[in-house]
Amino acid sequence: MKKILFSLAIIASLVSSCKTNTKSNDSKKLTIALEPKSNSTVTGTATFVEKEGKVTFEAKIAGLKPGVHAIHIHEKSDCSAADGSSAGGHWNPTFQKHGKWGSDSYHKGDIGNFTADKDGKGTVTLTTDEWCIGCGDDKKDILGKGLIVHQEADDYTSQPAGNAGARVACSAIIK
Repeated sequence: MKKILFSLAIIASLVSSCKTNTKSNDSKKLTIALEPKSNSTVTGTATFVEKEGKVTFEAKIAGLKPGVHAIHIHEKSDCSAADGSSAGGHWNPTFQKHGKWGSDSYHKGDIGNFTADKDGKGTVTLTTDEWCIGCGDDKKDILGKGLIVHQEADDYTSQPAGNAGARVACSAIIK
């Protein structure tokens, strides 16, 4: 009888442990630091949090000129070039035309525009089920890509990238 109770206690402990581990795996978080490019002084952080099948992205950026700027996910996690060009073009795994997020045609990396205040600080937030963190799906996985902040606004029409000007900050989206 003691062996049975002992065995049941072990099984209950294992089941409880599995439930706890499953819950902790439901959320993933990745924070990256932006580094200046193109002789800018732009810095900041970006955080990606995946929970219940959706990724929430928030970037906090400083050192910008006041006004509207574009931010995009680019195809490579390479920020080695002084002008950020090593990050390649916009991440576009579905081969769509460039456009505004949520319109008829847009790249998965077309996050959009945000405004920097008089002190050169800006924040941008986006929540989507079109991205994942490390899921291995080539059409959704943001790992291994680059995050680029541009000097100007995205016009949402110029092909292939929205005519947003110089790349003033870059970060690899890696763990």
